[in-house]
Amino acid sequence: MSNKKSKAKSSVPGKIIKYLWFVFFAGLIGFIVFVWSVNANFLGLYGDLPDFKTLENPESELASELYSSDEVLLGKYYRENRTPVKYSELSPNLINALIATEDIRFEEHSGIDPKGLARVFFKTILLGQSSSGGGSTLSQQTAKNLFKTRGQESQGPLSRIPGLRMLIIKTKEWIVATQLEKAYTKNEILTMYLNTSEFGSNAFGIKTAAKTFFNKDPMDLNVQESATLVGLFKAPTYYSPVYNPENSLGRRNTVLGQMRKYEFISPSQYDSISKLPIDLDYNVESHNRGLATYFREIVKADLQKWTRENIKPNGQPYDLYGDGLRIYTTIDSRLQKYAEEAVDEHMQELQKKFMQELGERDPWIDSEGRVIPNFLDNAVKRTRAYRIYVDKYGADSDSLEIKLNEKKKMTVFSWEKGEIDTLMSTMDSLAYYKKFLQTGFVSMDPKTGHIKAWVGGFNHKYFKFDHVKDGKRQPGSTFKPFVYAAAIENGYGPCYTVVDQPVEVNIPGQPTWSPSNADGEFTYEKMTIRQAMSQSVNSITAYMMKKLSPEVVVETAHRLGVNSKLDPVPALALGTSDVSILEMVGAFSTFVNEGEHITPFYIDRIEDKNGNILHQFPTRKKPAMTEEHAYLMLHMLMGGFEERGGTSQGVPMHLRNEGNELGGKTGTTQNASDGWYIGVSKDLVSGAWVGGDDRAIHFRSWINGQGARTARPIWVKYMTKVYNDPSLGIEKGPFPKPEKPLSVELDCSEYELNTDEYSDFDYDRRTNDF
Repeated sequence: MSNKKSKAKSSVPGKIIKYLWFVFFAGLIGFIVFVWSVNANFLGLYGDLPDFKTLENPESELASELYSSDEVLLGKYYRENRTPVKYSELSPNLINALIATEDIRFEEHSGIDPKGLARVFFKTILLGQSSSGGGSTLSQQTAKNLFKTRGQESQGPLSRIPGLRMLIIKTKEWIVATQLEKAYTKNEILTMYLNTSEFGSNAFGIKTAAKTFFNKDPMDLNVQESATLVGLFKAPTYYSPVYNPENSLGRRNTVLGQMRKYEFISPSQYDSISKLPIDLDYNVESHNRGLATYFREIVKADLQKWTRENIKPNGQPYDLYGDGLRIYTTIDSRLQKYAEEAVDEHMQELQKKFMQELGERDPWIDSEGRVIPNFLDNAVKRTRAYRIYVDKYGADSDSLEIKLNEKKKMTVFSWEKGEIDTLMSTMDSLAYYKKFLQTGFVSMDPKTGHIKAWVGGFNHKYFKFDHVKDGKRQPGSTFKPFVYAAAIENGYGPCYTVVDQPVEVNIPGQPTWSPSNADGEFTYEKMTIRQAMSQSVNSITAYMMKKLSPEVVVETAHRLGVNSKLDPVPALALGTSDVSILEMVGAFSTFVNEGEHITPFYIDRIEDKNGNILHQFPTRKKPAMTEEHAYLMLHMLMGGFEERGGTSQGVPMHLRNEGNELGGKTGTTQNASDGWYIGVSKDLVSGAWVGGDDRAIHFRSWINGQGARTARPIWVKYMTKVYNDPSLGIEKGPFPKPEKPLSVELDCSEYELNTDEYSDFDYDRRTNDF
């Protein structure tokens, strides 16, 4: 009896063992089948996994980068601000901090860490300890980053079952991690992880994160900076050194503790570094900050058009915001910097003068100097805020008026104090911003057509409108060189003489046109057309327009590079048709480029993320006038510096010495609404415009509002900075002369007035009567 009981007792453990082995093998087989079914996406129940080709060429969104001609990064276009780096560009401190914190056995496992999984199973699942750490390896986390294994697009019907969803996700990450380990080296996987991770503050990838938080490249990160960034992996917002500095400091020291534990740093290093504060150099990339902000927006529109019209090998259009394109422009970062400095320095001074002259008065005035009634009421209707309120409350609602005048917190721009936090209504801010003078400046290499500097305004954050390409205003007297270019081409040399006297032009069906000079006076003296252009004498320009015809002048201006519609009327001689600074600078460049017009351009080439050239933008050029005529026009433009009373006489001598030849033309429209200056040298043609957003906003004094005072100083400051920088290779010197001898005389000292040309005026030199 006892033997039977003994045998029965001894057989119980054997049965349990057999049962456990059965459960183990059944579970193992079941798990293998489960993994196989997930890998194969059996019956579409689990969601797709990346195929081998995708694993070999994983894609993540990369920001497209815009570079200057001297290879300075100007800006990026992105949904996720990410720029990849190579393993060789990573700091050893960063690698050590990452491995110590996230995956200490990274070099030992093949994508799955059995010890880590066992720890999670026993401590987290069986014992319920929340601080036992995760079981994901860096390979698994890379799989998650690259292939969005937790995104909705990767899920199947079974993923909707609570509890099962995470098991499926983890299984996918295990599978992909092991495949990544087969396809890539450890260094490549680690680099991919750092390139694809999010760090908060709109920073994706380690290069952007290092630049955003510490203004450094990843290679230059020290121990504490590396620990801070690695600490962000756990929760980018909660451990943000910007928004939660105490949390970030604690997390950084935890990472440092891991580095000490695994002997990446010594105990003494830990003791000293952990006591240091987090020293940030925080700078979130923005299209409103950095160099060439207006230019970057102009280029963006061109690039969006290009991506729509060009197709990748896979049949899809290029994606400006995700394909990591590299766009190389013609902008020189040094010239761009000098241009922006010149604009800021002068506009701050000019705005102060404008406000002093304005006093307590409103700046919007009519031709008689009277304040325009209801100006703001009409102007507000063109704003976005007005349209939003109208959509919500209706155009005739009392609520519309209340909302437009309701004060609220806002930050506004100021020259003196930078950004100011204040309380203003929509109407208040409109009145405030309308008082600012605006500007645009562009500089071009006339020999190549390359735009070298582009300043569409002085603060892109608060004033979005670009005044270089998008802004068109009357050019005033800066248009006169096209009248004289037509004259030169039609046989009137620079020494051709005309009398400064009233000119009348009969226009059928309209009043007789008879322009006055800027000072309202006529000298009734003869002068050469070079002197007339240098002094910007309206009467003589009008006379030449009458002799040539508006149609001839329009054709000449268009041929030289002005693209805007020009009204063929006599008043065009004084610049009455709207044009942009960009096309005016392009047209003036034709004179410097020996009569050949080159269409201004600013994108040199587009490359893919691997450096393959996708598009090389060609130079578009055409002959516009003869070399001799172009040189004669340079001689005419030099008159502004050389002739008595020339409108460029106020340019400092330090720009004009050392044998330097310069040309230039001022322009001021009626009531000084627009001030212009275009200056030419042998290497650069540059133009500036200054005025109010509305033509009714301008200096009350024509003297203060003329182009020589509002626009020319920008060019002077810019060229001074350019000549003071020998690294640019832009030196002073004369304009190249044509190889063939000129067919006309440039020395006008022997020329006399040919009176028979003016018999229609009945000129009496003794009484100055006409």
